[in-house]
Amino acid sequence: MKILYFSRDYTPHDHRFLSALAQTPHTIYYLRLERSARQLEDRPLPPQVEQVQWLGGRRPLAWRDYPRLLADLKRVIRRIQPDVIHAGPIQSAAFLAALSGFRPLVSMSWGSDVLLDADRSAWMRWVTRFTLRRTTVLAADCRTVQEKAAGFGFPRQRVVLFPWGVDLTRFQPGRADEFRARRGWQDAFVVLSLRTWEPLYGVDVVARGFARAARHNPRLRLLLLGGG
Repeated sequence: MKILYFSRDYTPHDHRFLSALAQTPHTIYYLRLERSARQLEDRPLPPQVEQVQWLGGRRPLAWRDYPRLLADLKRVIRRIQPDVIHAGPIQSAAFLAALSGFRPLVSMSWGSDVLLDADRSAWMRWVTRFTLRRTTVLAADCRTVQEKAAGFGFPRQRVVLFPWGVDLTRFQPGRADEFRARRGWQDAFVVLSLRTWEPLYGVDVVARGFARAARHNPRLRLLLLGGG
């Protein structure tokens, strides 16, 4: 089977998904929609994955780019003749895939696309509804996304719940005696937050909540390891 994996950019999540797909007997193609100003992942594609060269994936995305990208996406589909397209987020890569008319389409929500972006304007609500109506299966990482998609008319029974989890090759349980000793935290209860410091992720709520809790429990410590 030939799978066209179509994503907005190239992120650690994309690397993980493509690495898993590369271990299957299927032929995997990767299509990148944009190249953002900030590099998000520096690991190369798995050697089993073929990156498709096309008009996209060279600069940040703008709505005015969609007509020419749609025409070139149709050319890519005719050349590759995939058996399935896996595309996301909803209002970018999945929207273009839906516009192409290709089926079957597996649309993958990245969480904030359905939970936040879908309600930013009447246009975004239309784009979301248009894409979901032309989606064969929706991959979502939690029931909250499933329920929000249902509010746009997408059948719950066609949602695959797939929590993304963590990369255990990078994050795994272990002893941290030296780390704690350097900070005098041997007996501390440590709270770890890895979210990017953007309003979307509520890191300010974590900080305020921690400050209130620490007044009652002096053993608490907080590590904010995101950035932004």
